[in-house]
This record gives sequence, C-alpha cells and structure tokens, in this order.
Amino acid sequence: MGIKRYGVTDEEWERIEKLIPKSKMGRTRKDDRLILNAMIWLARSGAGWEDMPERYGSWKTMYSRFCKWRDD
Repeated sequence: MGIKRYGVTDEEWERIEKLIPKSKMGRTRKDDRLILNAMIWLARSGAGWEDMPERYGSWKTMYSRFCKWRDD
C-alpha cells in the first residue's frame, strides 16, 4: 500500500495531530490521519480528486475536509 510513500509516520503524526482543526459540529468524522494521508497522496501524485484511491474513502469527503482545513 502507498502509505509509506504518501503518508505520515507515527512520529510525524504525533507532532502535527494537535495542529489539525477539530470539528465544531460534534459529528463523528473520518480519521484525520487518513484524510491527511489522502491529501498528501493527491499532492504528491498530481492526480485529481476524482482519481483518489478507494482506500481513502469518498473523494468528496476528502475535498470537503481539505476546504474546511484550508479555510480554518
């Protein structure tokens, strides 16, 4: 799987997890680390949102979270 190449390590995640904006809606969300790994995959691969591998879930969810984090 491409996590080693396109994802954050446990050590990296520990350092940045607290910087990720949290939901104010109180809803259950997709795993923030999975979302971040999806964004890294997208940036490094040069692919479009619609071409994101299924292991990351819906590209629409990933794009929505990207926009939220960008705006926050």
